[in-house]
Amino acid sequence: MAEAAKNFRENAGCGGHGGPSLSLEEARARMLAGIAPVDGSQSVAVRDALGRILAENVVSRVDVPSHRNSAMDGYALAGEALPAEGERGFEVVGTSWAGRPFEGAVGPGQCVRIMTGASVPEGADTVIMQEQVSREGDTAVIGAGHRPGDNVRPAGEDLRSGETAVAAGTYVRPAQLGLIASLGVSEVRVRRRPRVAFFSTGDELKSVGEPLEEGQIYDSNRYTLFGMLTRLGLDVIDMGVVRDRPEELEAAFTEAARRADAIITSGGVSVGEADFVTDTLDKLGEIGFWTVAMKPGRPIAFGRIGEAWFFGLPGNPVSVMATFYQLVQPALQRLAGIESPDPPLLVAARTATRLRKRPGRLEFQRGVLTRQPDGSYVVESTGHQGSGILRSMAEANCFIVLEQDRGRVEAGEEVHVQPFQGFA
Repeated sequence: MAEAAKNFRENAGCGGHGGPSLSLEEARARMLAGIAPVDGSQSVAVRDALGRILAENVVSRVDVPSHRNSAMDGYALAGEALPAEGERGFEVVGTSWAGRPFEGAVGPGQCVRIMTGASVPEGADTVIMQEQVSREGDTAVIGAGHRPGDNVRPAGEDLRSGETAVAAGTYVRPAQLGLIASLGVSEVRVRRRPRVAFFSTGDELKSVGEPLEEGQIYDSNRYTLFGMLTRLGLDVIDMGVVRDRPEELEAAFTEAARRADAIITSGGVSVGEADFVTDTLDKLGEIGFWTVAMKPGRPIAFGRIGEAWFFGLPGNPVSVMATFYQLVQPALQRLAGIESPDPPLLVAARTATRLRKRPGRLEFQRGVLTRQPDGSYVVESTGHQGSGILRSMAEANCFIVLEQDRGRVEAGEEVHVQPFQGFA
């Protein structure tokens, strides 16, 4: 943590109010350079490791596979006995099943019926697939054109004993879960989940179920944040709505920093007279940057309060989701222990609709991406792109990514999109 704090201080001080905004790439790089994974780990059963980050290398204690085995159903024999031309008959002397190997050796002029995954018996080093063999009673007739060693998988082909199977820092997906199980490992050590506290700010916000008064709205941001954080597999702490009062914000920040590894707020990071979040961060913590050259989501605060990382997101619902996916998600994945979070997936598509944009900022518009019969992709806008229109996110399945220097896009032009399924 000390090294992370040092990196943070060295990178801090850019992108402040009134100063130039950072590019999205630079902002993301500064976050990832400063953040180190949380301390602490625990042992869990293999199935419980799904969706967790490995704290230690998983090392194979056996060869995988543990024995020479057949890659398919067929007949096992000595490759040197294969005919160079014409055909040759081999006596079938038994069967080797997966889990029930043939007991004995294959002699000259003999073969063994063998199933996929079954041990290749002594005296045999080649398997001829059954479709290429003619069976005449107890004789297997095999023609020319085969090579010694065909269709035999050696012991340790996948992993050798003592070799690292899955490295520390790996996010455990179903494939890794199966690989770990193939080693006979029953428990693994995983990093503890980061604790993330989040709250919304604003006098105008009401919680779900409460009656609205004049000028008030329901707080949706905590629900979208809860969903995005939960899908990342983090321990979440919902601290509700905090009013626009400096003393209440200071108390909330202090409590959140005490309980969590990261703090996320929505609202209060602009330059209005009642936007106290940035002032409170100035007082209690350290500032990394305030603004990023992206739309929606230009005002986003990044810093530290004590040992906790702070992410101050805009108040508009679409801005919250855009900044979370582009900046906060990779930062939290790094905090969780993923060494190099995957960059967002980009797909080329033709736009079916005209897209309005002015040069100057990287822009994320909401769209609906469809795949055409020829395999190409077409995207169309969800309509009005205001940052307060959450419905544009609910109806969309992708971001249309429009480069900083790009202006209006005509229908039929190629654009890049980020499918939402690429996010957590």
